[in-house]
Amino acid sequence: MTEEKRFAVLIDADNVSAKYIKNILDEISNYGIATYKRIYGDWTKPSAGSWKDVLLENSVTPVQQYGYTVGKNATDSAMIIDAMDILYSGNVEGFCIVSSDSDFTKLSSRLRESGMLVVGMGEKKTPKPFIAACNQFKYLDVLAETEKKGIEIEEHQMAPLIKNGEKVTDSKKPEDQNPNNKDSKTAPGQDNADSVKNMTDISVIKSAIIKMMNEVDSEEQNMNMGELGSRLVKRYPDFDVRNYGDTKLSKFLRKFDFLEIKAMGKEGSSMWVSLKSENNEIVNEKPAENKKTASNAPKRRKRIYKKK
Repeated sequence: MTEEKRFAVLIDADNVSAKYIKNILDEISNYGIATYKRIYGDWTKPSAGSWKDVLLENSVTPVQQYGYTVGKNATDSAMIIDAMDILYSGNVEGFCIVSSDSDFTKLSSRLRESGMLVVGMGEKKTPKPFIAACNQFKYLDVLAETEKKGIEIEEHQMAPLIKNGEKVTDSKKPEDQNPNNKDSKTAPGQDNADSVKNMTDISVIKSAIIKMMNEVDSEEQNMNMGELGSRLVKRYPDFDVRNYGDTKLSKFLRKFDFLEIKAMGKEGSSMWVSLKSENNEIVNEKPAENKKTASNAPKRRKRIYKKK
């Protein structure tokens, strides 16, 4: 197994909204591990208050930078200095620069010259020079809109499956077995009911699995089970199948009716996961329809010529 790249995620709070934090961290998890997670801004301003709860939930370190002069952005300078310090430390293989400001164009070019993988993130208003300076650039507003549409499609197509899945998980809750025992809400290894709220909900895991499977490049839309589990851990650090009453990842995934698990490789040593196709029956019926129409077609009579 190849070693995952370590990334430094540096966010410009002056040019990025707090609503994009989930999109930022979810997207960078597809490339590697976010070793550094820092955000820069003047936290004495009332406009920065929306970041407070978000930073605590996602363990992002805020860096205070006062505006020394009106009209000058001191945040950019602090980000650039920290980026170069991290570069020379040799602790990362990539950088994620989150901003819609073209002032980071030279920084991205310099990081690439040092062999770093630079992933830029910003809104559609981001200037072209900054986009061109990155190895890859992601539009945050597009990521947010794509996730929103994916949730709507999932709710429309997967609603019955999700309901069935919830019934299965709910039946395993201790309070169902003993509804009079309020302390039974606490799962093994947890102290109180508040800890259950902090755990990633199974519906969130389902949504992530569907999204990742739909993003697979292969025509079969299948993924190695180990890789799927690794991506879930990178996206949700608290993901553990034991939190949901299972001991193995395969047993956990078999709860979802929309997934199909197959053993492949030598002696079935490799397990692969794919989405069940809803069009299998339609595809299989097409040849039969063609045969039927061919059999019902009028047959040409052969002419018999008599010898004179």
